[in-house]
Amino acid sequence: MDGASGLPLPERGGRTCLELADTPNLDVMARAGILGMARTIPAGMEPSSANGCMSVFGYDPVEYPVGRAAIEAKSLGIPVGEGDVLFRCNLVTIKDGRMYDYSAGHIGNEEARQLIDALNKALGNDEVRFYPGLNYRHILKVTGREDILKAECTPPHDIPGKPVSENMPRGPGSDFLYGLMKKSEEVLREHPVNEERKSRGDSTADTIWLFWGSRKAPDIPAFAEKYGLRAAVTSAVDVIRGLAKMMEIEVLEIPGVTDGLDNDFAGQIDGALEGLNKCDLVIVHIEAPDEEAHAGSIENKVEAIRKIDSEVVSRLRDWRGDSLRVLIMPDHPTPIQIRTHSPDPVPFMLWGEGFTSSGAERFTEADAEKTGELIDPGYSIMSKLFGDS
Repeated sequence: MDGASGLPLPERGGRTCLELADTPNLDVMARAGILGMARTIPAGMEPSSANGCMSVFGYDPVEYPVGRAAIEAKSLGIPVGEGDVLFRCNLVTIKDGRMYDYSAGHIGNEEARQLIDALNKALGNDEVRFYPGLNYRHILKVTGREDILKAECTPPHDIPGKPVSENMPRGPGSDFLYGLMKKSEEVLREHPVNEERKSRGDSTADTIWLFWGSRKAPDIPAFAEKYGLRAAVTSAVDVIRGLAKMMEIEVLEIPGVTDGLDNDFAGQIDGALEGLNKCDLVIVHIEAPDEEAHAGSIENKVEAIRKIDSEVVSRLRDWRGDSLRVLIMPDHPTPIQIRTHSPDPVPFMLWGEGFTSSGAERFTEADAEKTGELIDPGYSIMSKLFGDS
């Protein structure tokens, strides 16, 4: 449940989104299973989904440090050689000199692809290449300029409503990145896609925003080699699909899986459970709570959690296959107040064969903290799911 945990909301009686959501299925499971907190983000590391999800997958982010852009490039099949550097390249909306929307109004794939094609035609060359990803998330590859990895870059979802001039790339190599960002404004300003979006009242893609620089992804042990089990994953986003490819985990292609509230929640879990016919483990990644938290919407984040409970977790409770063990958790908190990730521990629940009640009543941060169970480092959670420790 990506980003599902958060902080108490004063305007909602001091309750978190997990506490506000109607989650009867999660709560029944919580009363029967083990609840606790897990520290998925090691001290000093960025609270990104790359690090958080690597922990959830059972890998130590400290032992296997991988840049986010490199992971997504792996998912997209982008050829990366020695001397190539990669940057996440968001299409964003700027208004009155401030970061208005880190996702350009959650621009769709087709419109985004047209804009990335235009950027390649105008700015691409033997040194610079743009690759389209999902919606607003894209990749820039630069050859022969490893110095730009020294630049300090700020993710756009970290600065909602803040002046962009104060958050541009800075330090060694930043001039190159800044120059590309400024040139992109000229390409995008009067593009037909933006003209059409403007006429509809949608947010326009005003510039690219470059961050999360990294080199080629290193090799890491396959999941089957590390745990002796065959695994599969379902997700809409490239960071999860890229991690899966690095770990040689099968990626399930399930129709209707998206990163938002329009996700086919029921179809995703049905496809995942079907995957258990050939795999020992299926990881189901649902992006919607995180996206809605970045957007600052309490109502939509609560609704995403409710949908997970009613359309996903209900099917886990009713599954009639062989013995089932379930781990449910976020990869990191995404508090509404800050609209970005935090490194705080997250609640987890282990339910099913071999797990007995820890005395909790609901799947919430407060109930999980009351049990006194803390898994630190968080990547050891996978061994607990398998009953190895």
